[in-house]
Amino acid sequence: MELRHLRYFTTVAAEGSFSRASEKLNIAQPPLSRQIQQLEEELGVRLLDRGRPITLTEPGRYLFEQARQILQRVEDTKAMTRRIAKGMVLQFNIGFVASTLYDALPELIRRFRIAVPGVEVQLLEMTTMEQVAALKDGRIDVGLGRLRFEDESLVRKVVREERLWLAVPVDHPLARTVEKLRLRDTAGEPLIIYPKSPRPSYADQVLDFYREAGVQPQIGMEARELQTALGLVASGGGICVVPASVRRLGRDDVRFIELDEPQMTTPIIMSYRRADTSRLLAQLIALVREFDHWSGKAESGGPSA
Repeated sequence: MELRHLRYFTTVAAEGSFSRASEKLNIAQPPLSRQIQQLEEELGVRLLDRGRPITLTEPGRYLFEQARQILQRVEDTKAMTRRIAKGMVLQFNIGFVASTLYDALPELIRRFRIAVPGVEVQLLEMTTMEQVAALKDGRIDVGLGRLRFEDESLVRKVVREERLWLAVPVDHPLARTVEKLRLRDTAGEPLIIYPKSPRPSYADQVLDFYREAGVQPQIGMEARELQTALGLVASGGGICVVPASVRRLGRDDVRFIELDEPQMTTPIIMSYRRADTSRLLAQLIALVREFDHWSGKAESGGPSA
């Protein structure tokens, strides 16, 4: 599938006619029809009902909406690339794991945007390991993740250690407790972990804590991301160990219980290229240093920035 296939398909769908679409695309009708047929053959589905006017099948409607978004994103990317090349705008890309959004990240980014007016600040959700690849490829400038590891090409700083809490269904027996829980109190309960891939990940941190506590976890389900995991908890599928800041979601179908396990913390780690000396990166690092909400500061890999 190439972008031209999507352009041809969306134009035919929007016009409801091969003849009008061929005029708009400046392409003869027979080759246009063949391109759409090739797309259908590749996908193994029929996208168009070829009546008068042409209408979309159910798979066609889905592809039409997705293709329009893809093509718009391509145009936006081209326009931004040209603006950057002309020096009209600076861009700073930040990769983050979803759970950091419930901590101080939104306020940090708000302050950063105020400090660097005119800079296009892009937030890209990705796992810690995806951030590493994106940093090395130059696709992001900073990553905010939770996984500890060493890499000579990156500076990695723990900017906060966050306590872990337990998420349980509101009607679960554990939800009636008025005291903190120990991890051993959850023995035998189905455990929902996230993300299920790629690994290693935050899920492995949680499983390591279970092993260190001498508790054999009973894996119930593995979810792709945090919101899905909490939905599974609410439906009675099991319990889940989450960062304390997740409580800010304010879900009324899940009870959050503090764990009496002082050693159970998950870090928020800022990563950036060791050789990066950009002004924007220096400003973000300075903001992290002075930001009141960050606490428990420690260093992981590399000298002080």
